[in-house]
Amino acid sequence: MGVSRASLFSPLSHRALISLSSSSSSSSSSILCFRRVNQKSWQILRSASSSMAMMVRADRDQAPDAAAEASCVDSPSSASALLPNSVDTGPAATDAASSASAAGSAASAIQFLTLCQRLKTTKRAGWINHGVEHSESIADHMYRMAVMAIITNDVPGVNKDRCVKMAIVHDIAEAIVGDITPADGVPKEEKSRRERAAIDDMCNMLGKGFSVDELRELWNEYETNASPEAKLVKDFDKVEMILQALEYESAQGKDLDDFFRSTAGKFQTDVGRAWAGEIIARRNRPAQLS
Repeated sequence: MGVSRASLFSPLSHRALISLSSSSSSSSSSILCFRRVNQKSWQILRSASSSMAMMVRADRDQAPDAAAEASCVDSPSSASALLPNSVDTGPAATDAASSASAAGSAASAIQFLTLCQRLKTTKRAGWINHGVEHSESIADHMYRMAVMAIITNDVPGVNKDRCVKMAIVHDIAEAIVGDITPADGVPKEEKSRRERAAIDDMCNMLGKGFSVDELRELWNEYETNASPEAKLVKDFDKVEMILQALEYESAQGKDLDDFFRSTAGKFQTDVGRAWAGEIIARRNRPAQLS
C-alpha cells in the first residue's frame, strides 16, 4: 500500500511519531506509544517504519519544540493550556455560571412576588364604595374563584386546570393599576389598555426563564372572553362577587342589591347560571345561608 506524507501525518499520528523518535526506551515502549493511535494508523505505520523515522527526524530538526507538543497527546490539560484563547469550561466555571443565573432569576422572581403582595393588601373598591367594613382584598377574590374552578364538575370542552390558572391571573394587573370599577368613570377600552400595559411591565420584570408567555396568554384569553375556559371563569368572577355580597349583607346588614342587578342575565354557562340561582335563592331565604 502506498503511503503519502500527508496521510501519515494527521495531528495525532504526527505527535505519536515524535514521541517515539525522542524516546530512549526499548522497542516495547515505542509500541505502547503507537497503540494510542487508532488501529488503522497502526497498520499503516508498521508498513512504513523506516521512511517515517526519517521524516520525524527531519521534522524534529525543523521544529525543536515538537517533542514538547507531542507530550500534549497524553495530557489534555496541557493541550488546553497551549490554546491562545482557551476558555475555562470545567466544573467550577459551570457551577459559577449556574449560580449567577440562579441568583438573577431569584431576584426577578422575588421582585415580581413582592409586587403581587399588593393584591393581598388592596381592598376591592366596590365594597369600600358601599361602606363595607373589613372588606376582602383582590387576592381573596381570586383565591375563591380558583377554588370554584377546582370543585366544579367536569365540563365538556373545558380544561379545569387552565381555569384555575386563569382565575389566579385574571386580576393580577391590578397590582399596578388598582381595582378600577364602573364608578370610577374609566371607559372600558382605557381600563383594558392600562391593564394590558401593566401585564407587559410585570412580564418584563420576570424576564426570560419564567412562564411569562403563559401568564400573558391567560390574561388576554380572559380579557377577550376568547375560550370556553374564559367564559366559565368570567362566570366565576360574577358568582364570587354576588356570594360575597350576600355574605356582607348577612354579616353587616348592608343593602348590596347593586351587585345582584349588575350581574343579572349576564352568565354565559350552565354552571354559572346554576350557582348564581342558588345564591339568589338563599338571599331570598336568609335562614338558608348557613
